[in-house]
Amino acid sequence: MPNVSVKVKWGKETFPGVEVNTDDEPVLFKAQIFALTGVQPDRQKVVCKGVTLRDDAWGNFKLTNNAIVLVMGSKEEDVPAAPVEQTRFVEDMNEAELATANFLQNYKHIPASGGGTAGELTSALSDTMRTLEGGQSGACAVATAKLLHALHEAAPRFAERGAGGGFAQQDASECWSEIVRALQSRLPVAAPVPGDRTSIVEQYFGGQLDVELVCAEAEEPPSRSTESFLQLSCFISQDVKYLQSGLRSKMSEQITKMSQTLGRDAIYTKTSKISRLPAYLTVQFVRFYYKEKESINAKILKDVKFPLELDVFELCSPELQERLAPMRAKFKELTKSLIDNFVSIHGDADVGSNNSGFYRLQAVLTHRGRSSSSGHYVAWVARAGGWLRCDDDTVTPVTEEEVLKLSGGGDWHCAYLLLYGPRILEIPEEEEPMVTEASEDPAGEPPTALA
Repeated sequence: MPNVSVKVKWGKETFPGVEVNTDDEPVLFKAQIFALTGVQPDRQKVVCKGVTLRDDAWGNFKLTNNAIVLVMGSKEEDVPAAPVEQTRFVEDMNEAELATANFLQNYKHIPASGGGTAGELTSALSDTMRTLEGGQSGACAVATAKLLHALHEAAPRFAERGAGGGFAQQDASECWSEIVRALQSRLPVAAPVPGDRTSIVEQYFGGQLDVELVCAEAEEPPSRSTESFLQLSCFISQDVKYLQSGLRSKMSEQITKMSQTLGRDAIYTKTSKISRLPAYLTVQFVRFYYKEKESINAKILKDVKFPLELDVFELCSPELQERLAPMRAKFKELTKSLIDNFVSIHGDADVGSNNSGFYRLQAVLTHRGRSSSSGHYVAWVARAGGWLRCDDDTVTPVTEEEVLKLSGGGDWHCAYLLLYGPRILEIPEEEEPMVTEASEDPAGEPPTALA
């Protein structure tokens, strides 16, 4: 049966133009309703022309264009839950229960983190990943609908609707940043780490820059500071043809700021060097800019090449380069005799960092279209033995050559976000060492050299 467009009514709310594919399982339609209303699929009663929709089959539930679908059911938070346990009095508690009750009473007085919606988004993302690994299409549809609902609760701007009643196109980079911030606020590090990193996100995705400001108009001491980052930006100018040159140009730039010496704004040269490399490096191509005449975020279609393997050594501070040198030397010593034996990707005292400066491309997010408010996003993900193109619910294998063609230059898919992971060093199997000192075995035999 073809796709149909229906009107969903839930209480006083009406959602026109809801697209339904009746070739899919009914649970997918219920997942759509959940995304619109927040009513869990198992709490929904969906009726059209007196017929109730079942979970496993459409049956006599016939949909036509502009049909009115009635939804009955309440959000989980709207329904008071029955007490799980009966009230326990202090006199009836044992020592362990008293200790637990005391902890809970004290816990109530801890200031709230203000991350309730961030917590829901983190939980929904975790549930979605577990469900996707299970591979059940119906369960996946419900889990992803819950994830979308949690995202809308955490960041209401992503729930905005267009003129046709459907969800408006959003910026994928902003969505990525919102999800990363939610995870950053809810996922603490498992163990203490150097510096002020308190989140796993900061530990594995966060880097640090050493920044120096030098005034070009007055003799004054350079100003030095540090800045943290969760992604690097590649600004696209006329001279930028490669990712590395775009990153390098951002590391040295002219800015205007207040000069205390001159008492006015002055031009400063801002020089940045990476002093900590994260294990996973996110790079954004800054392809959109605001075009006042058309009042849209127009897109820069310029072709900017990016590599499958990225080396950021030249962007690092001298101190970090010195720390990266030993592992880089091991990469250079690599021979053709390899086995599946991997060296740690982290620095000895900084888990979550990259200790070589070498990265391997793990994923690409592309945009096809002319503005950020329109077009289509597709994910391209590296998997063992190749790459996968994830276009909505259609997944197809692609080659590395096809991935490298995502560099832009026309109306084809243009890379917008890149995710690089650590390049793993495979090392050759070590030979058993020779015995160099004379010693006797328990039987009193003379030592034997081992090959």
